[in-house]
Amino acid sequence: MPMPLVSAVIPTFNRAQDVCIAVGTAVAQTYPAEALEIVVVDDGGSDDTEAVLTRAFGARVRYLKKPNGGVSAARNFGMTAARGAYLALLDDDDEWTPTKIARQVEVLERRPEIGMVITDVERMDEHRKGFETFRRREFIPADGWVLPAVLRNPALAPASAMFRREVFVATGGFDTSLRTAEDLDFHLRVAVRFQEAVIAEPLTRAMRGHQGLSALSRTNRDYLDVIERFLRAHGGAVAKADRDAALFWAYARNARGFLWDGELKDALALAARAAARARTRPELAELARLGVDVTKNAAVRTRRWLRGPAPR
Repeated sequence: MPMPLVSAVIPTFNRAQDVCIAVGTAVAQTYPAEALEIVVVDDGGSDDTEAVLTRAFGARVRYLKKPNGGVSAARNFGMTAARGAYLALLDDDDEWTPTKIARQVEVLERRPEIGMVITDVERMDEHRKGFETFRRREFIPADGWVLPAVLRNPALAPASAMFRREVFVATGGFDTSLRTAEDLDFHLRVAVRFQEAVIAEPLTRAMRGHQGLSALSRTNRDYLDVIERFLRAHGGAVAKADRDAALFWAYARNARGFLWDGELKDALALAARAAARARTRPELAELARLGVDVTKNAAVRTRRWLRGPAPR
């Protein structure tokens, strides 16, 4: 019996050397090459990506080019053009371990009720050295209808996901109006419609701190907009306790983000909104930690103000 066709969709923009590494990890999969389509979408780049990929991989890669429209538009373009029954995403600076595709296909073939399967993620620095593992079972304790868990932490490394084509058709893919947090929005919209499974092994490696969109301060506001918009649209499908928890964790996490960006006023406002929704012991503990961090940040700012500007 032939193996189902999987399409690996890899958006890229002026990262010829990085995308070559990413494609190399797709080519190196243990899954049969004839059942793995590799689609690279060049989002209006101006470098030599096409030539580099042609030299390295020849006809193994379908190279598509479109006018620049951002990563969400590039992913959607690639998924629309892809031929596979299963779709797997891979950002141009991320990597797959060799068995990743085969392991995910096995889950989807064995469990027809599952729409999307994700893996743990090893985070790596700009030198591709791993420094921590994002373990999905810490946030998604059991497979199935996982929306309550995803509401509390909607983080999604796109490179870790494989899903049925029906998921793309039903959700419409990624929201191209979002500059950042498009992965969180996609995860929520999948979780409200489809069951999800986790492979609790780091079969994906994702880069942090590589001038990616996730590093932009705008992520804090986009994250909040995504959560609040989703709850407005799907309030009837979400229990009040889950709504409160979703808002608590969104406010608390992004209060820290504003602190990191030096926006104390915004951080204080979000901390107050989080406090109004704290119900459980973990939430109260997080609120206490946040309070300590806000106090320390305010103290540092006050000392700097009292000292005045540094002498020239």
